[in-house]
Amino acid sequence: MTEQHGREVEPNQELQEAWTEICESLRAEIGEASYQSWIKPMRLIGLDGGAVRTGVPTRFMREWIQAHYQDRLSELLGSRGLKGGIDVVIHQEHGAPARPDIKPAGAGKDAEASSGPVNGNGNGTHYDDIGAPLDARYTFDRFVVGKPNEFAYAAARRVAEADVVPFNPLFLYGGVGLGKTHLMHAIAWHLRKTRPDRSVIYLSAEKFMYRFVRALREHNTVDFKEQFRSVDVLMVDDVQFISGKESTQEEFFHTFNSLVDQGRQIVISADKSPNDLEGMEERLISRLNCGLVADIHATTYELRLGILQAKGEHMGVEVPLKVMEFLAHKITSNVRELEGALNRVVAHHQLVGRDITLETSQDVLHDLLKASERRVTIEEIQKRVSTHFNIRVSDMHSARRARSVARPRQVAMYLSKQLTSRSLPEIGRKFGGRDHTTVMHAVKKVEELREQDSSFNEDVELLRRMLEG
Repeated sequence: MTEQHGREVEPNQELQEAWTEICESLRAEIGEASYQSWIKPMRLIGLDGGAVRTGVPTRFMREWIQAHYQDRLSELLGSRGLKGGIDVVIHQEHGAPARPDIKPAGAGKDAEASSGPVNGNGNGTHYDDIGAPLDARYTFDRFVVGKPNEFAYAAARRVAEADVVPFNPLFLYGGVGLGKTHLMHAIAWHLRKTRPDRSVIYLSAEKFMYRFVRALREHNTVDFKEQFRSVDVLMVDDVQFISGKESTQEEFFHTFNSLVDQGRQIVISADKSPNDLEGMEERLISRLNCGLVADIHATTYELRLGILQAKGEHMGVEVPLKVMEFLAHKITSNVRELEGALNRVVAHHQLVGRDITLETSQDVLHDLLKASERRVTIEEIQKRVSTHFNIRVSDMHSARRARSVARPRQVAMYLSKQLTSRSLPEIGRKFGGRDHTTVMHAVKKVEELREQDSSFNEDVELLRRMLEG
């Protein structure tokens, strides 16, 4: 690939294709959630002095990408003949990514994600760079209500519509892909529409921690405290991420108290109830319990069918009822996977031209249907490995480094990587909030030991067969 030096060059088809391949490679490495948050919003601008120039909408996003992904992106570019590295800039006229992504049928203006957090003030204050982007699809009118989620939905609407704080905090919890994030985004969108005078920050607990650590490093905690303790509504997603992070928990606790004392609203989500969050300080657990705790149960067949019908209507595509019933019966793990299956069926119909039938749907989704028949969870792996090595399941999440505990923990991380579709950061979080590099080290170590020690290799293979059987 030819490099141009000294001036910015618009991306040609060759560069577009290389960028698409690089993004897909990174997507496989970091997982879908991180890809959607950080890589997909990057816009390919062109070549500038040999460097590939990309644009992102906010300073915070640029700094995060530079800190976490720039080196890897440069390596991937270099492997494709682009040795000048990557330049990430704040692109004011930020639009959709230049990658040729296919939009689902019916996706128009209302299906585009906001390029920044909600800031009802509209005056360009410091909130613009703090939060995470909101997905415009996640509104109350797009949320399908059923018995498993009706309580959480009603609580979220009350928070969004109330003139005074009804309960503090609202704590939403449930498994992956059941609607927690959807409800949080819906609250933010409703407030943006009906109460533009109120300032709202929505972000993940991971981002909260990152901003706090950066403030400490830059000796700028005063601004950090001012930013987070002066908003009207603070929404923190996946709070389980700060389990075991003592300094972050300390700051979050004080931020929590300050906002509650001022009568400001707090909304929090997690994958477990407050009492089941391991590695969380007792005083913080007590605070999390002091408002309204609303859980979202696993979906029922009726709710899954309702979700598919609503999505089909929004996409404007006629999907036979028997196909929707088949999907609702077969894909039970979470709503994201269910909607993704329908997207694939519809996309196949539009791109290939074949009618949507039960037979074509089974062909298109053969890999997904096969995976759903026997889905191994990280929790199941942890239990099986703990029993095999005669340790406690809690040791999988603990900080203990004794070899009798550390080696089984590494085996469990290795099997989690081999037998589940979870990304390295997601696996690390399931093991006491460990970093993804710890998981990478564990996988590499177990692979080396399997080659060197036949007895150890037999142990791991036995565990694998038991889990897959």
